[in-house]
Amino acid sequence: MSLSRRHAVVAGVGLAVSAGGTAHAAGPRRSRTVWIAGDSTAAQKYADAAPETGWGTALPFLLGRGPVVANHAVNGRSSKSFVDEGRLDVVLAGVRPGDVLLVQFAHNDEKTEDPARYTEPWTTYQQYLRRYLDGARARGARPVLATPVERRRFDADGRAVPSHGEYPAAMRALARRERVALLDVQALSLALWQKLGPEATQAYFNWTDTKQDNTHFSPTGAIAVARLVARELLRTRVLAPHDVRRLDEEIPSSWITWPEAAA
Repeated sequence: MSLSRRHAVVAGVGLAVSAGGTAHAAGPRRSRTVWIAGDSTAAQKYADAAPETGWGTALPFLLGRGPVVANHAVNGRSSKSFVDEGRLDVVLAGVRPGDVLLVQFAHNDEKTEDPARYTEPWTTYQQYLRRYLDGARARGARPVLATPVERRRFDADGRAVPSHGEYPAAMRALARRERVALLDVQALSLALWQKLGPEATQAYFNWTDTKQDNTHFSPTGAIAVARLVARELLRTRVLAPHDVRRLDEEIPSSWITWPEAAA
């Protein structure tokens, strides 16, 4: 399947973003790159989708001046469809020794009605994830698994409710078996939504005058989730203390921008 023109800048050469927030085509290597393979919760959004924001857009603001982010996450993809569409091949073609490949999928793997995207947690999901791990390792890069960020779901008593079934557990088990770093974004985001509560979390998700989206983030939510990711990258020693910054500082939502989609 050919890559859409809309995402050509992301899937073709990658959207490489320095810690200062400046986007540029990935050129001669000067620093380590953190590649993101994932779905719409991480993806770069465009002007027609504002204020919806993927956490991958906010991650560069939390990294030091060394690491560069290449965000290849794309709306609607699962661990399977990302591979089947050739998107993993594009990422791996750019990966170099010392890079990090950060992988977050499950939202669309869960779609049992769609054979192009569905994977079963303990079999095909793990099998596809292993292709990312093997591909990164073969190129001297470090693979990192991130459990899927939680949706905004609360029960009648105001308790945050998990929504990803067995997928987080299957990823945790694979990470242990393969001895790769695991960022437990699912557990951390669930705890954050619980701490904030049903009303306050609305500001973290893509709630507008015309939409109540409990899956995708506002700039505030994207920054909060990116902060969880950055802290986990530090905790797991994927990144060193000098590779991260602003972990406890406020990041203005105004720093988030939405470029025009590629023609």
